[in-house]
Amino acid sequence: MFEVLTRGFRSARARLQGKELITEEGIDEALRDVRVSLLEADVALPVVNAFLEQVKKKALDEEVRLQARVKGQEVRISAADHFVKLCHDELIALMGDGGGGLAFDPPGQPTGVMLVGLHGTGKTTTAAKLAKQLQKEKHKPLLVAADIHRPAAVSQLKVLGDRIGVPVFHKEGASPPDLCAAAMHQARMDRRDVVIFDTAGRLTIDQPLMDELAAVRERTHSRNVLLVVDAMIGQDAVRMAAEFDRLLDLTGVILTKMDGDARGGAALSVRAVTGKPILYVGMGEDLARLDPFRPDGVATRILGFGDVLGLVKDFEEVVEKEKAEEDAVKILKGEFNLYQFLDQIRAIQKMGSLRETLEKLPFFHEMVPEGATVDEGVLARIEAMIQSMTPQEREKPEVIDESRARRIARGSGRKVAEVKDLLARFNTMREVMRRVGKQPSLLARLPGFREAIALAKSRGEDVSDLLPEEGPPGGGWGPGGMRRLSAAEKDRRRRKEKLARQQRKKARKKR
Repeated sequence: MFEVLTRGFRSARARLQGKELITEEGIDEALRDVRVSLLEADVALPVVNAFLEQVKKKALDEEVRLQARVKGQEVRISAADHFVKLCHDELIALMGDGGGGLAFDPPGQPTGVMLVGLHGTGKTTTAAKLAKQLQKEKHKPLLVAADIHRPAAVSQLKVLGDRIGVPVFHKEGASPPDLCAAAMHQARMDRRDVVIFDTAGRLTIDQPLMDELAAVRERTHSRNVLLVVDAMIGQDAVRMAAEFDRLLDLTGVILTKMDGDARGGAALSVRAVTGKPILYVGMGEDLARLDPFRPDGVATRILGFGDVLGLVKDFEEVVEKEKAEEDAVKILKGEFNLYQFLDQIRAIQKMGSLRETLEKLPFFHEMVPEGATVDEGVLARIEAMIQSMTPQEREKPEVIDESRARRIARGSGRKVAEVKDLLARFNTMREVMRRVGKQPSLLARLPGFREAIALAKSRGEDVSDLLPEEGPPGGGWGPGGMRRLSAAEKDRRRRKEKLARQQRKKARKKR
């Protein structure tokens, strides 16, 4: 969804590439590209002007030292790297720090969460997603069907509540304020600690809607009033957010449909206009896809460096940590087979849309042409072909000859050429990973990977699991992109890995 924004920042970075100094003329040219992309992405004009002014001011006020010593090593900083760092910091400042989540009442008193917004923004689905998210955090939510105006809104919420195992409260004939007040009483009786109100919406903001919402908040004493905003409506999202905030004093924002064709303008504008934090982002219809808003992840994606840390967190949620570590060792030794490959495919499928996952890779925009589509069915076709193989063929793909390939193709409904292509790609990947295992510095040569890690480190993120042999913060990459470990460091690492393997072996025996 950030293609338009990414294009402008990439062009700006390219203008400064190779230059040793940041001049006013150079920064003006670079920011011209950024300005165009921000406006094309529907970022509010006052927000655009303020952002560009801050970046230019810092770029010209700060002296860029091309050489510095960090922990005894020479570090080179280019004008383009300095510009990227300034844009990264300003993007995060623009979007805030995510707000830290909901505000909870003391134990014994249910916490009220009002979801407000116009028709079509996805309030009802978001209410169910939020309830599921709170369940994962060990809360006991109660959903309240307070939208009595939209046909089928009540039954929709009940269906969603059944799917996630959360009760839905509703009273026929009651006004929304009375209904919500009764729901708070019921929550106390049932010892539910969070009450989520799915309130009514309108096609446009009107006074009766605002009076009803104000009455609900007064009767329930809700500490959280969250505006649900459709990320695809651009400038209208900013105007709507400003008006709701003026009349209701919002405490936060939830952006929905972030996986659609949105150009990203709402994500950059809403926080700046209202001053209220974006707490969550909704991705697709899956009720598990409500993610805490991570400004640093959005900023690196906008700059074209993906979201490596976000990708790792997504992966950790769908795989067993111990098994993932064992598979990683095999993969980096080049010893993995189609069984492990199939496990990786299934894990990726659990992470959601394939394009959404790929966009978090630092080199996505370098490898995939702008506007190109990602075939979402490719993983299912690969799984079908692997499922059509015998255990021996999955264990040792090299035994697959022409006749076996024809049988696999018939069993999976694919062509023989597709089976051969799968095997060729698998063998290539296995060889690449074997080389990476022998020389981890190859990872740093991927487009955008080094910059993504450097930006993450500048934010204080722990990237030791991603690049355990990286150089000092801000640069200092040696030949191949890594520093060399001393003999003592290598010995400590070997002992640590051996101890971890022994502990895992003992744990398996106990089970």
